[in-house]
Amino acid sequence: MRSSVNSLISDELLVPALGESLTRSGKTLVTAESCTGGWIAKLVTDLPGSSQWFERGFVTYSNAAKVEMLGVNPATIAAHGAVSEATVSEMALGALTHSRGDFSVAVSGVAGPGGGSAEKPVGTVWIAWASDGQVSARQYLFTGERDEIRYAAVLEALRGVLERVSAGF
Repeated sequence: MRSSVNSLISDELLVPALGESLTRSGKTLVTAESCTGGWIAKLVTDLPGSSQWFERGFVTYSNAAKVEMLGVNPATIAAHGAVSEATVSEMALGALTHSRGDFSVAVSGVAGPGGGSAEKPVGTVWIAWASDGQVSARQYLFTGERDEIRYAAVLEALRGVLERVSAGF
């Protein structure tokens, strides 16, 4: 959960800043979420007027959903796993392909408390951002309980979108 006032302030300022940036650029956002379960889309749509810049969100928790809704190649998941740079990159690109969005963000991770491994411990999260056929991805290792890990991923995903929209990614 939100463990501090700073966390609460972060999303209260971050989402309006993102909305302003997208509105100024005339661009829209689409999300592809696995471990965050739609939390990014929820925060975005909590803001009145977000329909001007939020195009849609995909919640693709299962591997089958990633394949069916976003076009992730099953061979990618088989070779790298759902929590990987390759998979999350395909999710981000697939979100753009299957929507009318200009920017996408995709998240896949191990939120816990179980499901971790030596290679991908609980808290491992991959986030990818895409626009105009370009994609960048980054791995994070968050600590805390399940909701803390998920919330940290949501904030990093949104921060990454804001940075990229502001930079014209």
